[in-house]
Amino acid sequence: MAVTVKAVQNKKQLRAFIEFPLSLYKGCPYYVPNLVDDDMSTLDMAKNPMGKYSKCEKFLAYNEKGEIVGRVAAIINEIANRDWKHEEVRFGWIDFIDDKEVSKALIDAVIDFGKKHGMTQISGPLGFTDFDNEGCVVEGFDDISSFALKYNYPYYGEHFEALGMGKANDWIEYRIFVPEAVPEKVTRAAALISDRYGLKVKKITKKDVYKRGYGQKFFDLINRTYQHLYDYTVLPPEVINKYVDTYLGLLDLKFLTLVEDKEGKLVALSVCMPSVARAVKKCNGKLFPLGWWYLVKSMFLKYEEALELLLIAVDPEYQNKGVIALLFNEMIPMIIKNGFKYGESNAEMETNNAVQNLWNMYRREVKRRRRVFTKAI
Repeated sequence: MAVTVKAVQNKKQLRAFIEFPLSLYKGCPYYVPNLVDDDMSTLDMAKNPMGKYSKCEKFLAYNEKGEIVGRVAAIINEIANRDWKHEEVRFGWIDFIDDKEVSKALIDAVIDFGKKHGMTQISGPLGFTDFDNEGCVVEGFDDISSFALKYNYPYYGEHFEALGMGKANDWIEYRIFVPEAVPEKVTRAAALISDRYGLKVKKITKKDVYKRGYGQKFFDLINRTYQHLYDYTVLPPEVINKYVDTYLGLLDLKFLTLVEDKEGKLVALSVCMPSVARAVKKCNGKLFPLGWWYLVKSMFLKYEEALELLLIAVDPEYQNKGVIALLFNEMIPMIIKNGFKYGESNAEMETNNAVQNLWNMYRREVKRRRRVFTKAI
């Protein structure tokens, strides 16, 4: 196939870039799209505060008929490159038909962009930060994706390997089944840890988020917890401010649990949300005319069976001290009360035994494995 790759130059082309997967995955029962409006905001460097810390070029691949057959974003994350002491160009938002000439043309465009700016390696799929989609599914293709984690066809990994890329990092996703009651071991541990360290569970309101600084505290703790994990981007203040509005502004805060010490320092948190995967799939990623209603219904009125377990963060000072018991002792009764059958974990690094061991006393199954690929350029 004759393939032509062109850089995205205007909003019309950007929308075509964002909506390409809607046609590529049409009829696929497992694919859940991003919200189109969210991607429009994220990929517009004038609106994304990471634009201050990143270089980005978006490319579309066309066949000889002028039809779009692939897309990719080339990203240079200056924060991650500084902190991890590498010269990496990332590829993200990558989708393509099952044609190796197309995938090669897209990756070549990213490599050319990276070399132009002095980069020496290519890695992906990765976004601007760890709150963007990352990783290519390499195992677990016969189950619907969660909203937070994207699905891809089985041939993607084969194409990346054919281009000489190897494994940089793997994540595992779990389905954890809700127990009938809080395990007695968790209840006892929660009381013990609370007394020993003077910790208390705190639930917050929107006023706490915006007027009392809990939005900033929330993301500061995430930075402290995850800054040593693979290629993590420490979020700067401007990005935190946007994420407070994007995530905490929309989340039903009853699904957010915090733990504080005697001085009011935030030392642990967990955040989950009712699954909106089927709602987003139903509206095909578009909020209008009825997509907003499907989302509201799934988030606040009639829950799906699944709960998305978005993240757990524990201050390094309190890791391995059993603080998780306080979070679970608070979360599990609420989860049972609201009728959820199982939780979908976020992607967990295969080498992060601490987070995977959290689920040992619960019935679980591996749902999916995803991978970041890399090579020198």
